[in-house]
Amino acid sequence: MGDQFAPLPHKRRGRKGKSPSRRKNAASGAATEQRTSAQDAPCLKNARLETAPIVETLDIRRNWFDRTAYAALDLGTNNCRLLIAKAGKDGFTVVDAFSRVVRLGEGMTATGRMSDEAMDRAVDALAVCAAKLKKRNVVLARSVATEACRQAVNGAQFIERVRVETGIMLDIISPKEEARLAVMGCHALLETGKGPALIFDIGGGSTELVLVSTDGIVPHIVDWVSVPWGVVSLTESERRDDQDIEVRMATYAAMRAKVSASFADFAARLPKDSGDHRLLGTSGTVTTLASVYLKLTNYDRSAVDGLHLPSAAMREVSRELASRSIAGRAEFPTIGHDRADLVVAGCAILEAILDIWPGERLGVADRGIREGILRALMASDSKRRNRNG
Repeated sequence: MGDQFAPLPHKRRGRKGKSPSRRKNAASGAATEQRTSAQDAPCLKNARLETAPIVETLDIRRNWFDRTAYAALDLGTNNCRLLIAKAGKDGFTVVDAFSRVVRLGEGMTATGRMSDEAMDRAVDALAVCAAKLKKRNVVLARSVATEACRQAVNGAQFIERVRVETGIMLDIISPKEEARLAVMGCHALLETGKGPALIFDIGGGSTELVLVSTDGIVPHIVDWVSVPWGVVSLTESERRDDQDIEVRMATYAAMRAKVSASFADFAARLPKDSGDHRLLGTSGTVTTLASVYLKLTNYDRSAVDGLHLPSAAMREVSRELASRSIAGRAEFPTIGHDRADLVVAGCAILEAILDIWPGERLGVADRGIREGILRALMASDSKRRNRNG
């Protein structure tokens, strides 16, 4: 593959005109943020030395960069997530965030369409995001949509509805771009070691596996694959009676078999002598399983993000959850009723990944696409400022 993780140029997006909307206030604010760019900052390149010495000019530019708010919005098949941050010396500082389960892809396995109810849930969540963009005076943002919008026959209509009702311009990204952004956002959590590492993202409608080399400063993609099995699509493909443990375990085995078959070609391409088999997962599945392993009564990002756990222990947690009914899984406080019906599919996908890349330890990342977007936006904006300065 040979792709370097250089940030993609960010194109400004905006609304050319006003459209009627039942969420008028949110739409007008979000549209402003989408089309505003750092080019609206005070012009520095024409300042005279006698009135604005170089050191003062640099200070002004640096202060503006420090005050600039950036936003990354990821609308997935299951969740809607937003991060708003400001640049810092060692990365960025989050100033606002939002996450809501919207189940946009619910029912798509059978119909191929996003339902009206699912779209309503997503638009309501995006309206909250639009209000936050306005409140935080975001000047650069990128909003992306993934598998549900890629696959749905009414995906384009939904994107237009979001634009009209919230002002947010969603960019439907390719699986390759989704994988690239996820790796950009979490690769720093990889353990040191020999050989390539495998980074994976278990989503709602798809799963991405990326083999990366860490020989250089910037991660380098060696190979990658995206398969159409995520926690929503896999769950809907194997719905059965949940009351009998034998049926539950048979369903779990069928899920693993489906995912393993979809990984077969990629697994055959993996290097046989793979060094330390370093493994890092970024998704709600791995963070949820880590919280169960830690016996957390409330989810704590600081306890989970960057954690490295024995892979065998994660298999044990996965099989314990698969053996339980939905009600039994909901008893875990960090799973609850929102995730109880979907978590088993995530466990099946995780075990299929461990089968083809048997690392002794599994890294857990509560970061991914949004962080990758933010880093790309900040790097691109910084380069532009330096070039124009």
